[in-house]
Amino acid sequence: MNRISRPLLAAGCATALLLVAACSSESGGRRAQEEADGLAAGQADTPRIRIAMITHGGRGDTFWDIVRKGAEDAASKDNAELIYSSDPSAAGQASLIENAVDQDVDGIALTMADPEALADAIAEAQAAGIPVVGLNSGLPAWQDAGLLSYFGQDEGVAGRAFGDRLNELDSRHTVCVIHEQGNISQEQRCGGLAETFEGETETLYVDGADLPAVRSTIEAKLRQDGSIDYVATLGAPYALAAVDSVSGAGSDAAIATFDLNPELVTAIEDGDIEFAVDQQPYLQGYLAVDALWLYAANGNVSGGGVEPVLTGPAFVDRDNVADVAEFAANGTR
Repeated sequence: MNRISRPLLAAGCATALLLVAACSSESGGRRAQEEADGLAAGQADTPRIRIAMITHGGRGDTFWDIVRKGAEDAASKDNAELIYSSDPSAAGQASLIENAVDQDVDGIALTMADPEALADAIAEAQAAGIPVVGLNSGLPAWQDAGLLSYFGQDEGVAGRAFGDRLNELDSRHTVCVIHEQGNISQEQRCGGLAETFEGETETLYVDGADLPAVRSTIEAKLRQDGSIDYVATLGAPYALAAVDSVSGAGSDAAIATFDLNPELVTAIEDGDIEFAVDQQPYLQGYLAVDALWLYAANGNVSGGGVEPVLTGPAFVDRDNVADVAEFAANGTR
């Protein structure tokens, strides 16, 4: 199957995420409606394709389990084989992209925590005629990299909203914990927070691959400076680690974070975590895979190649956590 000019599901019909609209002619409309009914019932009957998803997710970070769940569900619906892989190092991620090119996949969905380091590998995929979409990380660089579409949240916007929320809570001194040094998205979050936060803020770097070290580093910081009243983390596992840090330091600091997982939802319900920013990682994984299927099946380009498709930010706190608790328990929030 040619990657650039794929057969359409029905001539002159437009394919949406889950529904296929009928054509205006009687015969074409009947055929399109039959195909739409088939898609709504379950798996697409379009030719099977192979999609590689390559992320920078580190071991033990449950965020990526949710991304992968969304990607797997979309692949199942789209009659696609999903090849998922990850490497926290940019060099390793570039190698995975090159491997996907060697496997002659029909599409690649990837994160760009370090866009410059992935530029050559992405260009290699594009030269081979493989469509590439981005998700989660690399929003400022997705168009320069020539990606078809991008799915995620604007991290600067999310960071500024986070800072505003801390102001509403009368915070005076916040430490923003970065667990992946060099990750452009995490720098944007803390940078956005600092833009709008009216109190004192500082950045603390930790090794996200070593949760005991994360706990001890945050605890040491809280022991060193008793004026810190909020710990802002950038991922659910690190917020949960910070709960132990606060306890160990005998600190009165509260904790807020970006991103959710089932344990964090419980921590919000119990009052151990003040709030979380949800960027909907399931949706990011789902839409990225679905976008590649839509491009293959119908030539659609989500966002028109001009605008990113934003999946966040949204705040989750004790007032609305019950609305997402069931979905989090299912591994999709």
